Amino acid sequence: MLENLDATPGRRALLKNALVLAGALAVPGAASARGRLTSGDLRPVRQPPLPNHPTLPAPIAATPILASSRVVRPALLRAAMASLEKHGSRVRQRDRMAIVDFAVGSSEPRLHLVDLVSGRSSSLLVSHGSGSDPSHSGYLQRFSNAFNSNASSEGAFLTDDYYVGKHGRSQRLVGLDPTNDNALGRAIVIHSAWYANRDMIRTHGMLGRSQGCFAVGENDLDRVFANLGPGRMIYAAKV
Repeated sequence: MLENLDATPGRRALLKNALVLAGALAVPGAASARGRLTSGDLRPVRQPPLPNHPTLPAPIAATPILASSRVVRPALLRAAMASLEKHGSRVRQRDRMAIVDFAVGSSEPRLHLVDLVSGRSSSLLVSHGSGSDPSHSGYLQRFSNAFNSNASSEGAFLTDDYYVGKHGRSQRLVGLDPTNDNALGRAIVIHSAWYANRDMIRTHGMLGRSQGCFAVGENDLDRVFANLGPGRMIYAAKV
C-alpha cells in the first residue's frame, strides 16, 4: 500500500510527489524476436550506443506537472507506486520510472516518464503487441505472458542492459510479476520502430503493432534511454 512508503524521509518524499501527481492531475481527453534470445541475435554493449547528435536530451523535460499536456491517471499512478514499493528490493533506482497506460489508444502519448523527485513528467507514443489487438483497432484488448503470443504483458518490468540486435539499439526488460515473468525469454524489450513514429497517426490514425515490445518512435528512443537507464521500473497496465 502507498502508506508504507512513509517509513523513511526519502520514501515520504516519494509518497508526497505521488499524491501530488494523483490528486492534481487528470487525463486529457517491431516487432520482437520470437522465442528465446540466442547469442547470435545480440551484441551486448556496456552503455547505450551514442545517438547521432553529441549529447543526450535532459533526463526529464523541464515542464511543471500542471502544465503537462498528458498526465498519469490517479488510479494508475497509485497502482504503479504500490508496485514500486512491492518490488523495491529489486529496483535499485527509485528516482524515476515509466508508466504505460494501456487503457489509452495508440494514437495518444501513453508512455509517461515520471520524475518522482521533482514531480515533472513527459509523455511519448508507444506501440502495443499485435496479439493484444488482433483486429488492429488501436486499442489493447488483452494481455498475455505466453511465448509466441505477440501480445503485450502487464505488470512491473525492471530495465536491464543495452544491446544492439535486429531492431537496432535496444534495452532488455526483466518481468517482475507472474503476468510478465517470461519477458526476458520472449525478448520483450524497448526499441524504436518506424511504425511507432508520429506520422503513422496522420496517415493511419494509430500506430503499428509490435510483437509485444515497447516500441517507440525513432526520434524518441534517446529520450527513453536517458530517462530510464538500467535498474529502474516500467509499470504497464490497463487499470
